[in-house]
Amino acid sequence: MNQEEVIGVLRESEALLDGHFELRSGLHSPRYFQCANVLRYPRLAERLCAALVDKMLAGMPGMRVDGVIAPAMGGIVVGHEVARSLNTLSIFAEKQEGKLVLRRFKIEQGQGFVVAEDVITRGGRVQETIDIVENCGGKVLAVAVLVDRSGGKASFNYPTFSLLQMEPITYEQGKCPLCAQGLPALHPGS
Repeated sequence: MNQEEVIGVLRESEALLDGHFELRSGLHSPRYFQCANVLRYPRLAERLCAALVDKMLAGMPGMRVDGVIAPAMGGIVVGHEVARSLNTLSIFAEKQEGKLVLRRFKIEQGQGFVVAEDVITRGGRVQETIDIVENCGGKVLAVAVLVDRSGGKASFNYPTFSLLQMEPITYEQGKCPLCAQGLPALHPGS
């Protein structure tokens, strides 16, 4: 899939919205991205994740993957679909006392994992997941994300693949041209 096709799927599923939004940070933006809206459609999730795997395998031919790990919640569907496309197992890390941990699964010494996530902005949850794999004695092979919302600024010590790279346009509330136009700001969930 090319970037225009990905954007088309995201707009069609209402995962990518244009308007006037107040973000959780308090900043305002003319664009809002909610990946859960596209992932609610299993066939679209499958299509996007298969395209992501194709891109990853083109960049790393012959890669042998023992499993895919994703941070819960947002990454679980992506991790599952990436694992399906790779025909391997899918596991996830989850929050416990405010920190990601591996509670339900084990990673064996030397196993190779792809870290999968729906969206990265700063990459903190992906880095926590990478740390879990490494601390368990596993090997991180690559990072695969549907949308890199950092504009390429989030970086890891591993090859990173995304279907779409974008950087949000944001304004401080007092300097927002959308507010100056009198457009009400929507408060979407995250």
